[in-house]
Amino acid sequence: MKFISYLLSNSPSYGIFTDKGIIDLKSQLGENYPDLKSLIGCAKGMEKAKMLSHSAATTDMRYITFLPVIPNPNKILCAGMNYADKRKEFDALDQAVTLFVRFPDTQVGHNTPILKPTETQEFDYEGELAIIIGKPCFRISAQDALQYVAGYSCYMDGSVRDWQHTWFTAGKNWPKTGALGPYLTTIDEIDDFDSLTIKTYLNHQMVQSDVLGNMVHKVPEIIAYISTFTKLSPGDVILTGSPGGVGKKRTPPLFMQAGDVIEVEIEKIGHLINTVIAE
Repeated sequence: MKFISYLLSNSPSYGIFTDKGIIDLKSQLGENYPDLKSLIGCAKGMEKAKMLSHSAATTDMRYITFLPVIPNPNKILCAGMNYADKRKEFDALDQAVTLFVRFPDTQVGHNTPILKPTETQEFDYEGELAIIIGKPCFRISAQDALQYVAGYSCYMDGSVRDWQHTWFTAGKNWPKTGALGPYLTTIDEIDDFDSLTIKTYLNHQMVQSDVLGNMVHKVPEIIAYISTFTKLSPGDVILTGSPGGVGKKRTPPLFMQAGDVIEVEIEKIGHLINTVIAE
């Protein structure tokens, strides 16, 4: 299944994405599961959603505004420097998982504007795979980690490079500089994970490309590492790093400007598109 969160007539809702439209779930399950985060955290709720997945579409895609697929995560934890080419670009030598945090109010949904902050001339793109946690977990092993994953999504992890130094927090947390979506693709839909391509396009030109199997730290390892020191909850989002090719390390540098279109496409998982506007 592919779940989405959205606004319809300015009212938040969620549902199942299909080729014929959206099967709205909030109207049918909202009394017990008011948002997607509460649904994916309950096995019974997921069973009900699966039963409804064969229903007729109830909502036309043309009339919605996409929200981040999880609009209200408790935590957004980010693993950086996680592809070999990216590590070379930044001379990253640390063998441990590189971590930083994002705040929930820094992200937008698919087809909604991303803001280029007034204070930066180095607004960079980073296309990434996002993991969405489906069950509470703490101190789990890598061997068991995938049991706690609800699914995957695409992320555009916008980086304000001139505010990002040896620490990443300031460079990653400007309002509406990241995007999550378009949807959550459930983990059972993916059976060839390592071979899936991840690509980023700026103004329709490919600027990043790799396969998910080339991550230095694999998805189970990242989840196990993070769960060692913090409890993870349904709806928590974990970013897994971007491939090489970021704008900061190009000659000449290539940064996002107002009017640019940025896309993150991950095979079988989604195609996230946003336009950059000036703050």
